[in-house]
Amino acid sequence: MTHRLRVPAPTAPPLTGHLPFTDAPGVSDPIEVTSRWFTRGGRPWFPVSGEFHYSRYPLGSWEEELLKMKAGGVSAVASYVIWIHHEEIEGRVRFDGDRDLRRFAELCARHGLDFIPRIGPWCHAEVRNGGLPDWLLARDCTPRTDDPGYLGPVRAWFTAVAEQLRGLDRAHGGPIVAIQIENELYDQPGHLLTLKRMAQEAGLSAPLWTSTAWGGVQLPPDELLPLYGGYPETFWTEWDGGWPDTCRKHFFFTDQRDDEGIGADLRPATVRGGEPAPTDRFPWATCELGGGMAVAYHRRPRVEAADIGALGLTKIGCGSVWQGYYMFHGGTNPPGALQESHASDYPNDLPVLTYDFQAPLGEYGQYRPSYHELRLQHLMLADFGQLIAPMEAVLPERQPTGQDDRDTLRWAVRSDGDSGFLFVNNHQPHEPLPDHPETTFCVELPDAEGELSLPSVPVTIPTGAYFCWPLRLEVAGLRLEWATAQPVCTVQDEGRTVLVLAATDGIAPELALDAGTVTSVDTPSGEVAHVDGRVLVTGLRPGTDALVEVGTADGGRVGVLVLDAATARCVYRGEAWGVERLVLCADGVVFDRGDVRVHSPAARPSFAVLAAPERDPVVEGTAVTGTAYGVFTRYALDVPDALGDVHLTQVRPAGPAPEPVAGVLGRASAPADKYFESVAAEYRVEVPDDLPTGTVLRLTWTGDVGRAYVGDRLVADQFFSGRVWDIGVDRLPAGALRLRVLPLHPDAPVYLPGRAAVDARTAAVTGAEWVTTRSWTARVD
Repeated sequence: MTHRLRVPAPTAPPLTGHLPFTDAPGVSDPIEVTSRWFTRGGRPWFPVSGEFHYSRYPLGSWEEELLKMKAGGVSAVASYVIWIHHEEIEGRVRFDGDRDLRRFAELCARHGLDFIPRIGPWCHAEVRNGGLPDWLLARDCTPRTDDPGYLGPVRAWFTAVAEQLRGLDRAHGGPIVAIQIENELYDQPGHLLTLKRMAQEAGLSAPLWTSTAWGGVQLPPDELLPLYGGYPETFWTEWDGGWPDTCRKHFFFTDQRDDEGIGADLRPATVRGGEPAPTDRFPWATCELGGGMAVAYHRRPRVEAADIGALGLTKIGCGSVWQGYYMFHGGTNPPGALQESHASDYPNDLPVLTYDFQAPLGEYGQYRPSYHELRLQHLMLADFGQLIAPMEAVLPERQPTGQDDRDTLRWAVRSDGDSGFLFVNNHQPHEPLPDHPETTFCVELPDAEGELSLPSVPVTIPTGAYFCWPLRLEVAGLRLEWATAQPVCTVQDEGRTVLVLAATDGIAPELALDAGTVTSVDTPSGEVAHVDGRVLVTGLRPGTDALVEVGTADGGRVGVLVLDAATARCVYRGEAWGVERLVLCADGVVFDRGDVRVHSPAARPSFAVLAAPERDPVVEGTAVTGTAYGVFTRYALDVPDALGDVHLTQVRPAGPAPEPVAGVLGRASAPADKYFESVAAEYRVEVPDDLPTGTVLRLTWTGDVGRAYVGDRLVADQFFSGRVWDIGVDRLPAGALRLRVLPLHPDAPVYLPGRAAVDARTAAVTGAEWVTTRSWTARVD
């Protein structure tokens, strides 16, 4: 089937100067807001932000985790400043240790990351009281209003935060580009404005002031930039409600920005579904695209990497100009039962400690497949985001008839009239979408001669595929009319620009080059043909050697490297040994002050580099010899012997499952503490003293709830959803580890995905292993 789309002539220029957002005077790269996109230093700017809660992670590891986020393509780090974490006792405001807000912001600045503090005072963040301290709620005042009894403590809190961030604003060369006021406050625009003014009076400053805008939020006109969100799954809906329609909508191309489902359990149904701000005055920006999802006791969704990747790419195709993820990095709650729970009158019981969120980087810094999916998109935005941001989204005439339509192909184009990007999403969770055989696209651009018809022969769009194809992309004097592979990034190698593309599994990559920009084409495989003023390259076998060499009409050279889908998800780009390079690694890579550091649990880790350094790198005192790996140079590392086995001993089997207990809104409550003492299955693990840094205990298990103790201290917990349970050894106090697992009652009103619903009825630890992610730093002397 041929899918057609006619791009209309570009609309009028965006509004500028209509919003009261101004950067600090004299900065070299002033941030400005138009009605359709952001600019920085006078150029379109497409930020990527990722949430990481410093107070839920050990201070000593912050720097490396920030470097992981940066290597994953995050350009701005967002973090809730959670009041209850800092002032649990009135008058004792703490910014020490893991609460050191200033240290965290300074580390962002050190590594070229922007910082976005979300200062509340109410944050939610699945924290007790939404982050408001208990002592504040005990006062005779009405929180989240202009009640003077509430504003007094808030003013003191903002003043304390401002003091920590003093000198870190843009005027002083600092990293703070935006500040979020409150969170999910749907009906108090006057109070939101009061909070903004109070924050400014306290000394907080940023070019952008933001607010969450979902669920029909009412905002003070033009004072706060509305930010949106969208999740592939939810923990806050009913256990038996199925996959929510508010999640389903995010896998369609649409012009609707709002998600009325986020936080819907905490606000009246009468305010859902409205439009909080005029869309013709603000760009489409997000702060909570689901990087994962938490689990509540009554509902425990599993989110897969493809769910996160497809949602993120679809939002770009819809018109997003700011990709903001919640969470990008998981964490652990401080001790003290600070989680959201029925005990604190919230509708959901959350685990006491874990806030892993199934995030791209886990609770202990684990790399997840979703990290690699998103990095692939972020590399594209780093190179081509300035092109994409001003482009308007255009939807085809033939669109899905509704959210239950799984047969109509979902696609869109972003274009400036002369060039563009074609987006396709054929993936959604729970309900697979069918293959689309015999597919071609015809896109008519108003500023280009004729229409673009691609590919040269019809292809099958496989179930589960999602991708972006370039249309009339200019690269160093070469015009790529179209390609059936996704742009990744560019890099300089041997005096030429190399454009890296990622093939899609099941779709043969083709390149159509504008013949007027080409003098020669040399390809390692496939065929080259001249068709209608284009040079068509077909039959390429994607991989590390699939480099098409192009001589351009202006005398330059361009390489087009087409990687297979799996290898493309191994690409990192960063400054290494003095210049920007590509690094291929199936595991983790960070770039630290010009060096490359590899994080890997593999028995024989390796990495490959383009452009190769003049001398082989030295890895921890050992020279490593490079070997050819297509156009890359590959280096393999020898590693220490594998760790020994885990000594796991069952102490007692489980007793009968506790009877279900209904809590807030009638939802199932987590079992009381007493059951872990009396009826939980118990296991003992001896933790050796000499385990390497970065080791986790990975448990395969079944049951309802698992808790881990050293002595009487709770050190880790998990609600079962079919996933493995990781416990970070570095954070454990000395002593044997006791694992206690409860079975799930067969009548419990709890949602678990797939097979997990049956497995949860048996409490057992069925497997255990030490998994060590070692680190090696590669330097070139």
